[in-house]
Amino acid sequence: MRWQYRTTVLVLCLLAFFVTYFARMAISPVIPFIVAEFDVSNTRIGLALTGMWLAYGLSQFPSGVLSDRYGEKQIILVAVGGTVIASLLLAFAPIFAVFVVVAFLLGSVAGLHYSVATTLLSRTYDELGRAVGIHSMGAPIAGLVAPVASAWVGVRYGWRPALALALVVGLPVFVLFAWRIDPTEPRRPEQLMRDRFELTVLFDLVSRPAVAFTLVVAMLGTFIVQGLLTFLPTFFVDYHRYSATLAGTAFSAFFIVRTVGQLLLGELSDRYGRDLAIAGSMFAGAIGLFGLVVGRSPVTLGAAVVLAGLGSSFFAAIDPRFLDQFDTSERGAGFGLVRTCYTVVGSAGSAGVGLFADLFSWGTAFLILAGLFSVTFLALAVNWLFDLGY
Repeated sequence: MRWQYRTTVLVLCLLAFFVTYFARMAISPVIPFIVAEFDVSNTRIGLALTGMWLAYGLSQFPSGVLSDRYGEKQIILVAVGGTVIASLLLAFAPIFAVFVVVAFLLGSVAGLHYSVATTLLSRTYDELGRAVGIHSMGAPIAGLVAPVASAWVGVRYGWRPALALALVVGLPVFVLFAWRIDPTEPRRPEQLMRDRFELTVLFDLVSRPAVAFTLVVAMLGTFIVQGLLTFLPTFFVDYHRYSATLAGTAFSAFFIVRTVGQLLLGELSDRYGRDLAIAGSMFAGAIGLFGLVVGRSPVTLGAAVVLAGLGSSFFAAIDPRFLDQFDTSERGAGFGLVRTCYTVVGSAGSAGVGLFADLFSWGTAFLILAGLFSVTFLALAVNWLFDLGY
């Protein structure tokens, strides 16, 4: 089969997403070294990383507005190049205050990529679910590679070279994207930027019934996934008494399932509809999280990890559902806005799950997450059963 230009766009968007995710995931394995050098508490380093993820969510909407004004290619190049530069600045941070500021900067520039790349793919592909599913695989692949590479370099050479790894993976992708991707025509090159931030316009975008419904589902789902990404290894250690190595293996398996699940759910959403794919993912997640709590045998827990991973792959179907609700001229700003909304709200999942575990127990915390997955599944089922049109 002849290689097509649209395949080049898809592959390079995936690699760009890999870079922006790799840079953020490379920090966690070397946190003990950072804490030791700067002599700060875990709480302070945790707040720094919370700021990074919050900045990532907040930059989603401006990224869409900027792409409408300047074109998708330019913004993605800024995202990849900015991620590399911010990672290098982070590696050379002389004091902790600088580290905190640069971590926020890293989140801001990394967050410019996803919404813009998705709208670029919507220009290029009719089978948008498949394309978004493949593009989304960049994150779980980075989630597999970055912690291992960062930990290996961190142990041998220190945390600063570990964070500088972003240069190794990012620079080739930046060059390839600049070389192989054609410039894209801005959708709204003449419209003033301040006009896109008017509250009435923003409210109109998210208050449409189908958009608002999808947004609630996305917020709940992202809350769950953020909690799992933060605490799944800890859950295995504290609740099931796994060793750190075995818990890490289970976490890697979770990422592998997410990698495959993104592709499968994107394909499924194109063939059989967005809602069926999302609902199937949410149902699998609910069963998987319930199984993680009640399961005891390795086989049962392994199956639960697979189902939880599938549940956490719903983004490949829900993002195209958002795009289906917007006109072509609205997709840049509209999709960026909803991404900011559900990413920022969902980022509370880390704090929420930690609070549930402290107040109750790890088992109860994960049962609450299973309940939230069930709520989203039932909402989609009722919407379909009664043809509510949301």
